[in-house]
Amino acid sequence: MTKRALVCGAGGFIGSHLVRRLVADGYWVRGVDIKQPEWSSSHADEFVVADLRNPDSAAAALIGGFDEVYQLAADMGGMGFIHSAETQIMHNSMLVNVNVVEAAAHAGIDRYFLASSVCVYRDMELGEAELTEDDAYPALPDNEYGWEKLYAERAVASYAREGRFQARIARFQNCYGPEGTWTGGREKAPAALCRKVAESTDGTIEVWGDGSAVRSFIYVDDLVEGVRRLVDSEVSEPTNIGTREYVSVQELVELVASSAEKLITPLWVPGPVGVQNRNFSNDRIESLGFDPKFDLVQGLANTYPWIANQVASN
Repeated sequence: MTKRALVCGAGGFIGSHLVRRLVADGYWVRGVDIKQPEWSSSHADEFVVADLRNPDSAAAALIGGFDEVYQLAADMGGMGFIHSAETQIMHNSMLVNVNVVEAAAHAGIDRYFLASSVCVYRDMELGEAELTEDDAYPALPDNEYGWEKLYAERAVASYAREGRFQARIARFQNCYGPEGTWTGGREKAPAALCRKVAESTDGTIEVWGDGSAVRSFIYVDDLVEGVRRLVDSEVSEPTNIGTREYVSVQELVELVASSAEKLITPLWVPGPVGVQNRNFSNDRIESLGFDPKFDLVQGLANTYPWIANQVASN
């Protein structure tokens, strides 16, 4: 029989890509979000606009019966937003997570997927050995977004221990790709840099920090592949989904400039940079056969033209 999946946050960047993948995999999919998909029409079999901060809306989203729930709905954005909207993030995302997991616990589903984040990990020194998933404790996230994600993980795990469903929890690496937020303050670093390079007319762009912070990024198609592998596995513990390719912000600027075929000089300015470094293990997801197909050069070759086109169109 056709499996039925509910995707919460289906109007967002990763959620909309996940919907497409599930439909391609033969699922019947209901998408739900507070907004319609931003960049393209929904590929879901049914799309519901609903505010999941309301417990009645969360319960209604599950009417009809589902095998799997994918909970990606969150109030989030790039580092600027995360550092300027702490109470908003804690309030909205905690309400959504509590309401959806409670509704799912009473809906008789088989598996519940939670999108968490590598923001649960502490700041790290450059060159420090990688952290495993268990090293999230003792907990010391750099921001409230990370603390909220840890609480959501624990809530999902507690319902799973009660036998309500099987839990699958992924800690996402920074994700990028076409059809992601690229302006307005909520965009992540790759999208923000692509926009700034596309807009630059004098060969300079302003970038927060000094360029030394180290990050890793995963292309959206690879991330969705990791989600599917995790949900179909028997791994119930939190699992990092990312790549082993790490770059400094300076190197990321250079890669974006290369994709744009522009000579760009970054002007380093004060701003919220976040942690200096994160280096975490991907052994658990790789044990499931996960092998990212896109490095940054390939991923940016797809992402930059899409964002440049948005800049030109606006």
